[in-house]
Amino acid sequence: MNYLQNKLKTICPVIKWMLIAVLTGILGGLIGTVFHICLEYVTAFRQNNYYIIMLLPVGGLVITFMYNAFSSKGNIDMKRIFEAIKNNKDIPIVMIPLIFLGTLITHMLGGSSGREGAALQLGGSMGYNLGKALKQDKDNINLIVTAGMSSVFSALFGTPITATVFALEVTGVNLFNYRGILLGIISSITAFFISQSIGVDAVTFDISSEFGLQSDVVLKVIILAVLCAGVCIIFALSIHKMEFLMKKYIVNSYIRAMIGGFLIVILTFVLRTSDYNGAGMDVVGRAISGEVKYAAFLMKIIFTAITVSAGFKGGEIVPTFFIGSTFGCFAGGLLGLNKGFGASLGLIALFSGMTKCPIAAFFLALEVFDAKSIPLFLIVIIISYVLSGNFGLYENKKNYSKELFRKGISLRN
Repeated sequence: MNYLQNKLKTICPVIKWMLIAVLTGILGGLIGTVFHICLEYVTAFRQNNYYIIMLLPVGGLVITFMYNAFSSKGNIDMKRIFEAIKNNKDIPIVMIPLIFLGTLITHMLGGSSGREGAALQLGGSMGYNLGKALKQDKDNINLIVTAGMSSVFSALFGTPITATVFALEVTGVNLFNYRGILLGIISSITAFFISQSIGVDAVTFDISSEFGLQSDVVLKVIILAVLCAGVCIIFALSIHKMEFLMKKYIVNSYIRAMIGGFLIVILTFVLRTSDYNGAGMDVVGRAISGEVKYAAFLMKIIFTAITVSAGFKGGEIVPTFFIGSTFGCFAGGLLGLNKGFGASLGLIALFSGMTKCPIAAFFLALEVFDAKSIPLFLIVIIISYVLSGNFGLYENKKNYSKELFRKGISLRN
């Protein structure tokens, strides 16, 4: 009898967490799938009605009004997710409709942003409030928050392993917390299957060629990785400096949104292309096929910095994919690498350097590029992470490479 009771005490918590993980995955999968469908619809609407971009300044006013209406709740953005995990701050449920609508407006009217920032905020808010509803303590709520983040990310991108690792790595939750890994992977896979069953395609690219560790190829990849680290620094500085300058010289958030919107409209018509509006995943696909405009990465940096600093919503990781792939295609071609392969290396290098999540970058390479030429991907992941220093998207993410090299890494316990 005692043996049976002890077994039940061991098994019941596992069953409980598996059920919580499945529930989180179902909710995250449904939210992420609906969000993806809505994004596809508004993007197609913009592409079929090109001049709707002229309403972008008005869209900026609407987004600013929505967020100002709930200003009493404090900042409602990615910083709030990090604060909730680190300092036990609450995540208001209103974050879900705000980021959902704010991102849709941004994409429909041509702002340059991604969708992963919205995914992390949607999942984080959902997970926090689910944890509260289930009356969990702080540590358990943190795990449900990261599981919620990974589930919506997985539903949008179709990369469940990357989603799990990225959510734990970017929030600073212990990556070797096995309960967190179990909760994250079950919720991510559940969300993945829900999105796939409804018809959401996973983000995957086919690299036509696989490259080995020939000395000339390795040297070219190292040079490309160093250049990508420089692009990381330029991109991060552009975003943070633009945000600082906009807030310093344009104090009124409504005027800031309108000016930012007007700048994007003017640039779009001057350049006579919509390549830099919205997420730009079609351009990423073209870059990995070897087709690129040499200045595309610079234009995307400018468009994204203006969009983010003006208060539009969405996120910067998909623009990071855009910048990394187009720069990698261009620079890789100059170095004598296959342009498509250079684009794939650039995408992974920029993701590693900008997010400061090299482990997630490794799994992203595995899931998105079918594990081809992994040693070369590891080279760009490590070099971009180390050389980009503390320049990145998230202020809470510190680059620990200097500390590791200075102190040395002991393999002994």
